[in-house]
Amino acid sequence: MSTPRTVLVIGGGAAGNAATILLRRAGLAVDLIEAKDDWNATAGSGITLQGNALRVLRELGVWEQIRTSGFGFGSVGITAPDGTVLHVARDIRTGGDDLPATVGMQRPRLQSILCDAVRASGASVRLGTSAESLEQDDVGVTVRFTDGTEGRYDLVIAADGLGSTTRATIGITAKPEPTGMAIWRVAAPRPAGVTRTDLAYGGPAYIAGYCPTSDTTIYAYVVEANRDRASIPPETYAEEMRRLAAAYGGFWPEITEHITDPAKVNYTWFDRLLVEGSWHRGRVVLVGDAAHCCPPTLAQGAAMSLEDAWVLTQRLTAADDWDDALFQAYYERRIARVRPVVEASVQIGQWQLDGVRDADLPGLMGRTMTMLRELP
Repeated sequence: MSTPRTVLVIGGGAAGNAATILLRRAGLAVDLIEAKDDWNATAGSGITLQGNALRVLRELGVWEQIRTSGFGFGSVGITAPDGTVLHVARDIRTGGDDLPATVGMQRPRLQSILCDAVRASGASVRLGTSAESLEQDDVGVTVRFTDGTEGRYDLVIAADGLGSTTRATIGITAKPEPTGMAIWRVAAPRPAGVTRTDLAYGGPAYIAGYCPTSDTTIYAYVVEANRDRASIPPETYAEEMRRLAAAYGGFWPEITEHITDPAKVNYTWFDRLLVEGSWHRGRVVLVGDAAHCCPPTLAQGAAMSLEDAWVLTQRLTAADDWDDALFQAYYERRIARVRPVVEASVQIGQWQLDGVRDADLPGLMGRTMTMLRELP
């Protein structure tokens, strides 16, 4: 019996976990390393998963857990800052008609489901471990780890996120750039009437919105111009978010009552990144936020990362030769899909920053989402 090919996955987020599960299913030997000791088990408040993300999660075998853990819905509301509903639009089912248009989830629960699936796949997992150095030749990569050990692999998949050190190590100089916006996020109890995402444009923030994440929870967010992080002490995070949220009506007063613990409020700048030309150097290839990142104005960040893992692993498991042609074909297939998502996500935010009143927001969102109904 031949020895299975060996793959190192660097990073245990959505893309890295998905790639690991799919490669193990195909019989490859996979090591996954994650820098965080807790595998990011508690990070984040909520996440919006649209149909094209759900399609990949179904391929991973975790759809039923997602369905029962999250909150599915099929529309989005646009409200005035006072809470008056101005318009309700049906969401496009980007994963096909047999999946919901959208599922909101608590992000830690999604991570827990994926981590369990990685463990069940039989992959070797090492937490609190990073790659210290990579030495390539024509047929593989020798990796030195921060725990002093060393490994030899046929391929390294860099899924180590927006601040990827692997990206820089292999000579790709692209770096994330701020878009000018920042988001405050918090998890909160779900008001009884919240059954979909509602978005308010205007008021003291550019966007104020919420998404149900289970029968009992939501995550809420407000978007403003980015500020120097050093000027906002972490102990004031709840106060800062309450100040912005207090100007909104509808369900917001009930939500705002629960914004009390600064440790549970997350503040993040919006960034954009799109690596052009190729996403690999030799036997090291980028997936997910290491290759591209868009602001969450279209809620497609996790979906694009999951799709990367799906497309790359399909090609790897079907090919005899893992050569430049394979990795370039992966890039060309994905860049044609990722670029319009990044550009649309940035454009939506820019219209808000510029105060453009006649922007074709529904048209841009509709065209982009229609494209995503096609297989990635």
